[in-house]
Amino acid sequence: MSTLTGIGAAPGVAVGPAILIRELPKPERKTVPPSAMAAEKERLAAALRRVRTELTDLQSRISPELQGVIRAQLLIMDDPELIDAIESGLSDGKNAEWAVEEAADGFVRAISALNNEYLRERANDVRDFARRLLAALMHLPLPAIRPPTAGIVIAKDLTPSDTAGMDVTKVLGFATELGGPTSHSAIMARAAGLPAIVGVSGLTEAVNDGDIVVLNAETGEVIVNPSAAERAAYEAKAEQNRIWFGKRQQDARLPAESVDGRRVELAANIGGPHDVSAALQWGAEGVGLFRTEFLYMRQSGLPDEEEQFVAYKTVAEQFKPHPVVIRTLDIGGDKELPYLPMPAEQNPFLGYRAIRLCLDRQDLFKTQLRAILRASAFGNVKIMFPMVSTLDELRRAKRALRESADELGMAELPETGIMVEVPATALLADAFAAEVDFFSIGSNDLIQYTMAADRGNQAVRHLYRHLEPAVLRLIARVIEAAHRAGIPVGMCGEMAGDPQSIPLLFGFGLEKFSMSAAALPQARELIRSLSYEDCRKLADRALACREYAEVAELVSNGCASG
Repeated sequence: MSTLTGIGAAPGVAVGPAILIRELPKPERKTVPPSAMAAEKERLAAALRRVRTELTDLQSRISPELQGVIRAQLLIMDDPELIDAIESGLSDGKNAEWAVEEAADGFVRAISALNNEYLRERANDVRDFARRLLAALMHLPLPAIRPPTAGIVIAKDLTPSDTAGMDVTKVLGFATELGGPTSHSAIMARAAGLPAIVGVSGLTEAVNDGDIVVLNAETGEVIVNPSAAERAAYEAKAEQNRIWFGKRQQDARLPAESVDGRRVELAANIGGPHDVSAALQWGAEGVGLFRTEFLYMRQSGLPDEEEQFVAYKTVAEQFKPHPVVIRTLDIGGDKELPYLPMPAEQNPFLGYRAIRLCLDRQDLFKTQLRAILRASAFGNVKIMFPMVSTLDELRRAKRALRESADELGMAELPETGIMVEVPATALLADAFAAEVDFFSIGSNDLIQYTMAADRGNQAVRHLYRHLEPAVLRLIARVIEAAHRAGIPVGMCGEMAGDPQSIPLLFGFGLEKFSMSAAALPQARELIRSLSYEDCRKLADRALACREYAEVAELVSNGCASG
């Protein structure tokens, strides 16, 4: 028996035989003489054709919510910068395998160096494409994760297309040496209720095909060939996990309604069509935040109107008749696009970002607005502007929306709202409420701007707290202003899914809580245990507090009905 440790990426326990996914053999690197160059270029072209056929076939066989994964691969194939880099390697006399490896490695290094976890994870898309192309060049099949019997997948890494093509009915869980909690495989595991552990050093060397493996994602442990007693104990825990997951799935169909009959809406925050499956599975009543910047981050160039339209339409159709709130491009701060040069700033969180950038770049802004407007014909789409800090900004954004609709010949506009994430906007909430259809409080930025504390700076991280009295008073002010104006108000920051904060927000009168799909079950369970009247009294007491410690002590007592 041996025990390895990694990072739990999806909760739960699983026991079963190992299904070892082997890596492709290392491709040969050699110099090609000028006389053979034409043949080498044709060999590359044939491999590209094979890859396109494989991807198109895979896309036709998988669920709609996973098709975005394959679209990302197809987009990479059409990236002229990457293809040019490969062809440049060929021109230097390198064989196709060498040229592909070198070009892909360069792209991966560039993406991985960016100060953005999501983008770094997206380097997997480039690795995935390169692996598939190398397999085609070497005339080797890629391992399909469709085992004849149930087991635990063990791999160096799982690429996005591996994940998309995986037969989840035969997979009990998986562990990988590489990857992170935001990888495609981790997201899929959480949606399917499969335990997953990533970052397990030496995994594929320590595990043989058929070994009995225990995954304990709670501790991040991978136990290889446990004793009979240990195996029995973990099998019992795995069964409890399956029962728990089944109950949570059943509960996902229940309304988020308190014991005294007050109901709220639970929605999901998503980054694209690939997040839809988990959101629907956990009972999301719509999308409270569609982070459209992730569509831009996944590519090497600006997505055109048609690409954006397809993504928005896909999500709108799958959630119909529930609302899908699409936030316009929120780039800047910690979110950068390598192909969209931005001026160097001493404090980018307070600089040229989000609506400020879009109002300046009307070409970029209106392309996105037209795509959203077109998608609105296929579902209940709402538009939300981020980082609005003045009424003038709001009015200019609405004017751009009206002009975009006129270009499309559309008379009616979807409902339009703003993110309330700047203290200036919160303080003028009554004025903004008169000019929008809804509010969504962006707690992440609202907290850091109110407390003047960068949430990514460990030295001041202690000031970035949901329960700070100043933050609570601003949130209560925004909710009150929305209610006076008769418009709905929600929250789409991390605070909306925080169990400590939910009773207070509920007591303030928040109507819509939008969060990651993984947080929905706990939030629903909590709200169904609460008394609104008790939470309202708790919220009033919290607003009278002057220090964080006072609020923390209050909420520690809770406000559940006895």
